[in-house]
Amino acid sequence: MTARHPDRHHDRRRGVYGISVAAALVGMGVQALRLYERRGLLEPERSDGGTRRYSEEDLDRLRRIGDLLDEGLNLAGVGRVLDLEQDNVRLRAANAELRAERDAAAGQR
Repeated sequence: MTARHPDRHHDRRRGVYGISVAAALVGMGVQALRLYERRGLLEPERSDGGTRRYSEEDLDRLRRIGDLLDEGLNLAGVGRVLDLEQDNVRLRAANAELRAERDAAAGQR
């Protein structure tokens, strides 16, 4: 087994795919990806030259957008669902942190 070099650590947020590759990987057209960006549904990284670079997280988000569209939501509805899902993740993390603080305080008594 080979040890991984720390610089090669895979980061799901790092943009590595160009728009045509990203579109192919999620089964969407390039114009759809551009539309979703214009509508604020995702924000891919940009290279120094301005080329869009999509990450694994962006691909997951694009798949989620596709699922929501397939369920009959329009783009405004998709945006609202994605915002609510993101809020839910943040609230769950904050709740877990508060529970850990409470449990630590209870253990000190």
